[in-house]
Amino acid sequence: MSNAHFKVWPSHATHSLIAPATNLFYNAEVSARRYPTKPFLVYYDTQVSFAEFHDEATRVAGYLEQRCEVRKGGRVLLLMQNSPQFMIGYYGILRANAIVVPLNPMNLTQEILRFAQDAGASTLLVSQELYPRVEPLLKSKDLSHVIIAAYSDYIREATTLAVPDFISAPRIEHTAQGLSLWKDVLAANLQPGPLTAGPDDLCVMPYTSGTTGQPKGCMHTHRTVMHTTVASMQWFALQPEMTLLAVAPMFHVTGMQGGMNGPLFIGNTMVLLPRWDREVAAQCVERYQVASWTAIPTMIQDFFLNPNIEKYDLSSIRRLSGGGAAMPAAVAQRLANVGITYVEGYGLTETIAATHINPPEHAKQQCLGIPIFDVDSRIIDPTTLREVPPGEVGEIVMHGPQVFLGYWNRPEDTAQAFIEIDGKRFFRSGDLGRMDEEGYFFIVDRLKRMINAAGYKVWPTEIESLMYRHPAVQEACVIGTKDAHRGETVKAFIVPRAEFRGKIEAQAIMEWCREQMAAYKVPRRIEFVDALPKSGSGKIMWRELQERENAATACIATVQK
Repeated sequence: MSNAHFKVWPSHATHSLIAPATNLFYNAEVSARRYPTKPFLVYYDTQVSFAEFHDEATRVAGYLEQRCEVRKGGRVLLLMQNSPQFMIGYYGILRANAIVVPLNPMNLTQEILRFAQDAGASTLLVSQELYPRVEPLLKSKDLSHVIIAAYSDYIREATTLAVPDFISAPRIEHTAQGLSLWKDVLAANLQPGPLTAGPDDLCVMPYTSGTTGQPKGCMHTHRTVMHTTVASMQWFALQPEMTLLAVAPMFHVTGMQGGMNGPLFIGNTMVLLPRWDREVAAQCVERYQVASWTAIPTMIQDFFLNPNIEKYDLSSIRRLSGGGAAMPAAVAQRLANVGITYVEGYGLTETIAATHINPPEHAKQQCLGIPIFDVDSRIIDPTTLREVPPGEVGEIVMHGPQVFLGYWNRPEDTAQAFIEIDGKRFFRSGDLGRMDEEGYFFIVDRLKRMINAAGYKVWPTEIESLMYRHPAVQEACVIGTKDAHRGETVKAFIVPRAEFRGKIEAQAIMEWCREQMAAYKVPRRIEFVDALPKSGSGKIMWRELQERENAATACIATVQK
């Protein structure tokens, strides 16, 4: 393990961290006792105090235990947008000594069924607008108990903010066997039994995005989750007096830790948005003097592309941070030019958020950062599994307190995901990267995303990063496509900036690329699109574009035969 990164370590922090050895729910209890009347959530100008949050989560737990027959270690599905009910439901499940299984709200009926069957879950908490996808599973008895929540129940104050229709929609009085309404769950005022789950019991089981196969449940304990819950807050020296903005989806580990678990531990007030809206986000920053904001790069880009941005007072923002994708260097520089540093970090579902974060005083652009508290991370040759020197590309592996136990009911996949180095169990990220002489890590690409163009290895992320420097490029995604002469060549999908739409030609971009990168990296094919496919967490779904391209080229080859 290299210790070079200790030279740029945050000046306020020790190299090691002792996280509380408690059930995660205990954080809600502590903050409720410390700050009973302080607002934990601000939701379209309606406030929910720490004491109210704790009380309602406890009542949800009592209902889950007594009416839904949830037992210790049982898995409970959570299918909602960011909302008070998502957060209260999450902690209600924990208080019932059960395991949270957060699902992407974009999932449809059959996908939800697969998750329920894989996790062995028969109880689900769902928001009203998503209930039609769940109703067939209740009728077929694939689910035994469903609790349905109307977001509008928590909009109790008049607001001048633009509220989406699906949020303001009145509660629908659904009735069915096994179905309960959120308001009735709280009104029942049932109290749960003792809180018995310990630090090494399972806590939450988020599913991977499935980029290397079928989605797999990542088994996290209260201990693994607690580590990044505390670590990210300590890294940035956040104080309870700071108000934060929560916009990243909470079913995903970035939003879950940065927008819910971490702030609850510290005692921050969270301004909560269920869906990204750059105008409302700016209004909230100004209205509530938001000091900190964790978001994916695409949100940050959109926020500062708002033509009305200059009319808002954003002076309260002390930092912007996030991960999930690399911030294009050109965009990061534009932010730096107006005095804003975007601090990037790196983590996976398997590590319940960050294992690497840039030191705030010494952040590097388009960089994953350095290994945080108690993390041993290395770059290894994917074939020989030997550590490679600084500067060389290899697979990023990590050992640390936040690494998951393994994949739910998948012992073979779990075994393949880990290797032993120097007597330690390291997780193989599947991401290609390099480490510089100072101990900073940089991503190069996914292990299986490489393009082999006439024998040259091409990393799409590198090309995308360069293309973002072109003034016409708002977003870019690079994939490989079949080529009769080179075997495979580079293709770029580009979302042009509004002022360039219909005015820029592919040839002009290719000529610009030839001046910016080696010839073998230059996209030989460019396709302009209105939007790129994105996951619920905001990541560009390059694999979807790759699969479409593979299918299209296969079809052409068949016709030519």
